[in-house]
Amino acid sequence: MTEPTAADLPTSPEALLARLAALGVETRTVSHPPVFTVDQAKALRGELPGQHIKNLFLRNKKGAMWLVVCLEDRQLDLKALAAALGAGRFSFGSAERLMTHLGIEPGSVTPFAAVNDTEGRVEVVLDAALTADGPVNCHPLVNHMTTAIAPADLIRFLESVGHPPRLLDMAHL
Repeated sequence: MTEPTAADLPTSPEALLARLAALGVETRTVSHPPVFTVDQAKALRGELPGQHIKNLFLRNKKGAMWLVVCLEDRQLDLKALAAALGAGRFSFGSAERLMTHLGIEPGSVTPFAAVNDTEGRVEVVLDAALTADGPVNCHPLVNHMTTAIAPADLIRFLESVGHPPRLLDMAHL
């Protein structure tokens, strides 16, 4: 899989970071080799401080979509998660659906992709544990960079792009 260029993305990483700066949000971004899994990220990140996440792009049979963001080591039962969200039964969204609705490729899933969902079709759900400690480390729309952001600023960004996140205690799901 090739890395998308800025011209390929609805919003480029640079435009995202500029938008965050315009909101008065302080971030720290580092570049690294592309990562596609939590295990790859763990192996490459070294001593990158803060909370590390995994992101699940999910849909149900009716076509409703969710972007679920949780602590990277969280083991989620998708049936219990779907029940907690009143979603019916979950399946993973396809790469095509991911690009259509969030403007990103697999491996680059991130809460920042809500910026590309201008129709508001994807509900963002954050693990409540992410609000306890900071910063939260997220891909800035590509999987060869990581951006650290304070939890409150992540929520403020999501609200600013029309995706106020639903906070859910995922500790026992």
